Amino acid sequence: MDDALPAASSPSSLADPSGVPDAVRAQLLATEHWSLLATRSMTWNEIFSRASMFITVLSAAVVALALVAQATAFGSEFRLYALLVLPVVLLVGVATRIRLSDANIEDLGLVMGMNRLRHAYLELAPELEPYFVTAHYDDQASVGQTYSLGYRPGPSRILASTPTLVGAIIVLLAGVLAALIANTLGASDAVAVVVGIIAALLEAVSHGALVNRRIRNAWRALPPRFPR
Repeated sequence: MDDALPAASSPSSLADPSGVPDAVRAQLLATEHWSLLATRSMTWNEIFSRASMFITVLSAAVVALALVAQATAFGSEFRLYALLVLPVVLLVGVATRIRLSDANIEDLGLVMGMNRLRHAYLELAPELEPYFVTAHYDDQASVGQTYSLGYRPGPSRILASTPTLVGAIIVLLAGVLAALIANTLGASDAVAVVVGIIAALLEAVSHGALVNRRIRNAWRALPPRFPR
């Protein structure tokens, strides 16, 4: 008579046909979670690096313009130099804004992915839900909860963000460049100021439209799998 007891099966092996233990599942989810965290850290480092590069180029251009203005007494040589330098700075700014917009969309996808992983964690251990500060669903409201850590963010969060500040500098650059071009072509100072204001407003509207369109397209491309 064989008195040996049969090997005990884990609860997950009985509940799941694949027989993968919960410990292995948690390890696989944690590996993916750390990968997303590392990618998000790299994304934010690039955001700060690109913004710093743009500010450095802008600062160098302002210093150069100040030196040329002092040497030429704001004459025709200064205008020619400004028309050569400011478009380059504006081009760097627009490229920076586009990259920051792409990085924000990538960060949105990373946060959504981590929300899904937390959803899987709570499927393994539902009793841990009260200890989570961030959300464990991947719909739009839950992703916003993860970004704000549960509190309702105000408009200052958007107004003080890096992409918004870069966009504001680009708006000013576009206005100054348009006014300078108009003045160089013979327009009066008043007309040049009006042209600059119109150009700045058009740039601001285009920036807002670009951000809004990119966010809407991102939500269409990333439908939630675990909505609240």
